[in-house]
Amino acid sequence: MSAEYLFTSESVSEGHPDKVADQISDAVIDAFMAKDPNSRVAVETLVTTNLVVLAGEVRSNFAPDYDKLVKDTIAKIGYDLDNFNPESVEIINRVHEQAAEIAQGVDAGSKAEEGAGDQGLMFGYATNQTPTLMPAPIYYAHKILEELSKMRHGGEKRLRPDAKSQVTLGYKNGMPYRVDTVLVSHQHTAEIDQAGLKEIIWPVVERIFPEGWVDDKTKFLVNPTGSFIDGGPAVDTGLTGRKIIVDTYGGMSRHGGGAFSGKDHTKVDRSAAYAARYLAKNIVAADLADHCEIQLCYAIGVPEPLAIYLDTFGSIKGNLTEDRIIKSVRECMSLTPRGIREHLELAKPIYAPTASYGHFGREAKDGFFPWEKTDLTEQLVKHL
Repeated sequence: MSAEYLFTSESVSEGHPDKVADQISDAVIDAFMAKDPNSRVAVETLVTTNLVVLAGEVRSNFAPDYDKLVKDTIAKIGYDLDNFNPESVEIINRVHEQAAEIAQGVDAGSKAEEGAGDQGLMFGYATNQTPTLMPAPIYYAHKILEELSKMRHGGEKRLRPDAKSQVTLGYKNGMPYRVDTVLVSHQHTAEIDQAGLKEIIWPVVERIFPEGWVDDKTKFLVNPTGSFIDGGPAVDTGLTGRKIIVDTYGGMSRHGGGAFSGKDHTKVDRSAAYAARYLAKNIVAADLADHCEIQLCYAIGVPEPLAIYLDTFGSIKGNLTEDRIIKSVRECMSLTPRGIREHLELAKPIYAPTASYGHFGREAKDGFFPWEKTDLTEQLVKHL
């Protein structure tokens, strides 16, 4: 890799159609976890013009009010247009019972040997580029839209829910040092034009980046095609699980291909990806390496991961090796579905907040985002 290069990541707002679908699916997960933490849930959502379709399979002692979950989510996001709103939206529910063949591989009578809910491979990543140990481009792409969302919910009615951001940063010797380009496409009302939007958005851009990163060569684009009045599910169909790079590391780490939203904690697509992030973050937080990527892989019905891969991209400290760190990881945390669930306390209604602005790099507070804690650092170092 050259000494200087550009890297780009994008984010999407809570009002983006795919994110509306993700939030509905995770609202369903939370409803089950709140009443029956042993529920098995896999629910997909489709949203389009004044229509929401739910499909999937569940096994639980609880039956939620699906219509209320859908309508409450739409209202919370802020959609109240004639062609997509919580009052008149049509809801089609095709959620059904989980297949017995899946259940027999995932459950265990003793609860000690629960198998993975599916096969697959998951990656976790951490880097010292930002305070949250996330890659800088996706970190700041999320920040821009989070700040604009706060403004909208705080009373800036000229902004509407649907939005995307894209951040291109300049890198020197592996670390970000300047902002090359910021692109924001934001839905708005008819009372504001492109110039007016720039006046709202530019101050947000200026204040979120470190001092000196925005310079006279930084390019700033807002709604490059012009107006963006019609947006959201009314004009663009959304599906659960279509923003897997937005949800993770903005493309700076590899991805196993599995989406998160709408899946309970037995689905290793979700829980093992959280565990991999937790481990990678603790390795970097313990100053064992500057960058760390971990891969876990599972077979359906088999508790232990089939393999663990770890790469520090040449940034490992002292006389450590990747193999020694892997051994320490195995000693510090059980990576069975049950071990992950208990260590990270995943059988709780904590998932709806993950479904917009990324699953990683968020504060570990109020019981949310426990995989962002750095409470394993001392154990890792001790076992090394």
